[in-house]
Amino acid sequence: MYNLETIMSTTPPRSRSQLDRELMLLRDNVLRLSTMVDAALQQLQQINRQLDVAQARQIIADDTKINRLRYKIEEDAYKLIARHQPTARDLRGIITSIHIAVELERIGDYAAGNSRLLLEMVDEALLISTFSNITRMLDLSRQMMRNAMNAYVHWDEEQARRVIQRDNDIDAIDKQVYQELIDLMTKQSHTISHATYMLWISHNCERIGDRITNICERIIYMVSGEMYYGIRQKGEEL
Repeated sequence: MYNLETIMSTTPPRSRSQLDRELMLLRDNVLRLSTMVDAALQQLQQINRQLDVAQARQIIADDTKINRLRYKIEEDAYKLIARHQPTARDLRGIITSIHIAVELERIGDYAAGNSRLLLEMVDEALLISTFSNITRMLDLSRQMMRNAMNAYVHWDEEQARRVIQRDNDIDAIDKQVYQELIDLMTKQSHTISHATYMLWISHNCERIGDRITNICERIIYMVSGEMYYGIRQKGEEL
């Protein structure tokens, strides 16, 4: 482990060009993390269409790599702050990078969690319509995440705000899935086990949208210097 006080006391001031290089490296690692998470979501889409045990296990195994990169980003960011003592815009960018890495890592956890749930359903009949809706949620999430990362790279506040609005679409699908599954369990009690797994899978997909919303709120802060206090439809802090 490193000691921030030691770094600050023993490291001479660095040049602006060196700070810029380290900021770019930090950004590139955040983008690499988002690519890894997007790959996990893409694989999850595929096994939603046709369950593949090996692929589900691969998503779970790869989550360790996602976790490892998240912690590297955080550690690098703290070292960068200690070495350069950045202010204002640069500092907001670094802090935002840490927050984005945390949110991306959590999205990776949801992908791994859904893979574990799907493995529990290997021997059960699939609810095709529900899987179709969950695939739609994942597709929307991937679009949102790509646009969010573009907003991060280009410091684009307006794009971040547009992405936040898309979360309502994911919420609407999740509510539809919830109602369909509750109705199914009420009418056909033998589906309760399967439908319960599907409720958890749908909930995790809905939470992915929430995590991307968190990312965009941090991007708005990064650009404007002001915290975003949008109306939370679910009435709580994410």
